[in-house]
Amino acid sequence: MIAQLGMYDRPGTTEANDHFYSMFRKALGRGPQALDRTTPLWDGWRSPDLLLSQTCGLPYREELHEITHLIGAPDYRNPGCPPGYYNSVIVVRADAKGQRLEDFHGQRLAYNEPESQSGWGAITTYAAARDVRFGEHIGTGAHVNSARAVHDGRADVACIDVLSWRLMRRYDAYTENLREIGRTEPTPATPYLTGRQNDPEEIAAALETAIAQMGAETADILSIYGLSRVPHDAYMTLPVPPKP
Repeated sequence: MIAQLGMYDRPGTTEANDHFYSMFRKALGRGPQALDRTTPLWDGWRSPDLLLSQTCGLPYREELHEITHLIGAPDYRNPGCPPGYYNSVIVVRADAKGQRLEDFHGQRLAYNEPESQSGWGAITTYAAARDVRFGEHIGTGAHVNSARAVHDGRADVACIDVLSWRLMRRYDAYTENLREIGRTEPTPATPYLTGRQNDPEEIAAALETAIAQMGAETADILSIYGLSRVPHDAYMTLPVPPKP
């Protein structure tokens, strides 16, 4: 069996994720002894042995809805978002002259991956609504790399999911040299998945128990305060953006 919580697993959250998973495993009564941090996420998501993982909304609607069960999405208590939803923060360097995305027309966008709702899908929708086009698209592989690219002057704009941004602001000092110029519309947050061989209701119940019992300190570190049963259709009705 494979259990992963890799979406927000980073220095500062590792121990909290381990504790959260241990509470889930205890509630479920089975599962790997520890989280898998070596299997690539796409391999884990596609594995017939998947017990628990978390993905982004775009991979779910492009492919994973066909081979996994949707469990639900965490309630991150994101400002301006319903439970189980999130959005993205558009960031630029603190000394940049523009105050809104329209001021960065023709400039360089850093994005994490083309399969990311928060880093690519959200900004394409937001920019199109404002008739903004970027002069260059720079793939970085991770939200933290996109923020660093803007900080270092290799890009001018990045779009980072609100929870990743919250963690960066907490743990990464260089973000003091970045500032926010906008937020995208809320969309369903990063969902929990399980393999088709598992009972999704059983997995959901174990997650709800783990969230209730993991303690306030772990909840605050991970910003997880509940499990929202966001429906399948809420993910599937969003557009699939064109590739960079």
